[in-house]
Amino acid sequence: MKKTIRVDGMMCRNCATHVKKALEALDGVDAAEVSPENADAVLTLSKEVDDAVIEAAVTEAGYSVQF
Repeated sequence: MKKTIRVDGMMCRNCATHVKKALEALDGVDAAEVSPENADAVLTLSKEVDDAVIEAAVTEAGYSVQF
């Protein structure tokens, strides 16, 4: 299952790597492809992950998310 989210505030590849690590640490997220150019992340999920959990991980990493 795939889910695309918008991530605001990323400026570079290091930002994307930081967001990727935060998202891939979540239970149920198998992979995250994060693009600072597109300001988004495409998540590959093994199970449903609550939007609030995703938002908390991105916010804790220092960025904002839109669903």
